Amino acid sequence: MCGIVGLFIKDKSLESELGSLLTDMLVTMTDRGPDSAGIAVYGNNTDQHVKLTIQSDNPSEDFANLDAELSETLNTSVLIRHKDTHAVLEIPADKAIKARQILNNIRPNVCVMSAGASIEIYKEVGLPKDVANRFEISGMSGSHGIGHTRMATESAVTTMGAHPFSTGADQCLVHNGSLSNHNSLRRKLVREGIHVETLNDTEVGAAYLTWKMKQGSSLGEALKSSLEDLDGFFTFVVGTKDGFGVVRDPIACKPAVMAETDQYVAFGSEYRALVNLPKIGNARVWEPEPATVYFWNH
Repeated sequence: MCGIVGLFIKDKSLESELGSLLTDMLVTMTDRGPDSAGIAVYGNNTDQHVKLTIQSDNPSEDFANLDAELSETLNTSVLIRHKDTHAVLEIPADKAIKARQILNNIRPNVCVMSAGASIEIYKEVGLPKDVANRFEISGMSGSHGIGHTRMATESAVTTMGAHPFSTGADQCLVHNGSLSNHNSLRRKLVREGIHVETLNDTEVGAAYLTWKMKQGSSLGEALKSSLEDLDGFFTFVVGTKDGFGVVRDPIACKPAVMAETDQYVAFGSEYRALVNLPKIGNARVWEPEPATVYFWNH
C-alpha cells in the first residue's frame, strides 16, 4: 500500500518549517505502511562541496575518527555530522568520487544513502514518528523534500529496502505500487553501468530515471519515458536538486492528491496528509491525471 508525501516550498519564509511540515504529513500516513520510513530533505546548497549521507548498523565504531581518516587520505578537510545511525560527510566536490572509493575500503559496512550538493536522506526500519524523531527531521529546513512509509511487497524489510532511493547526484524517488519488469530492467541497467544495490523494484525505477538523464533527458522527459518502459502500477514522486516531480501510470489505481498555493506545492497519498498545511483551505486541490508528468522547480 505505502504512503507518500512531498512538499515543494515556493515562499522562502516557510523553508524553516519544511522538516516539521513533512514530518506531520508523513506521520499521518503511518497506517499505509508500518514497516519502514524515510525522508529526503533538500537543504542548504553547498556547490563547492558534496554531502554524503551515510548509514551504519554500528555507528559508534564506524563513524569514530572517520572524518580524520578521510581528511588524511584525501589531504583535505572533511566534516562530519552525526545523526543516530546516519552521518553527513561534507567533502570538497573534486574529492567526492575518490572519497566514496576510500570509504568503501576503510568502512565496508557503511552504506551511502545519498550524495549531492543539497540532498540528505534519512531512513530506517520503524514507524514514521520514530524514524523522524531519531533523526530530528522536524528541526530541518530546506526548499523541498519527500517522504515515504512502506508496506513491503517486493523485498525484505531492511534499512536499504526503505525509501527514498537515490541513484544519482541530488536525485531521489519514492514509489507506491509494484513494477513487474524490474528484474529484466535491473539487468539492463547494470549492463549500462548503472549501480543498483538492492532487489527492491523502486530502486530500479530510480536507476532508470538516472540512466535516462545521463543520456541527456530532462527529468520530465525521463518521467514520460517511464510510462512506456516500466510495467506495473506506480505513483512516483521524484526529487532533484532544483525540483519536484510527480507521475502516475496510465491506469492510476494508486491514490494521489495534490494541493498548490502561492506558498507551496504539496503531494499526499491521501488528502488527510495535507490538512494541516498552512492555508490549505485556500489551495487548489486536485487528483493528478494518469500518464501525466507534473514538475516544479526553483
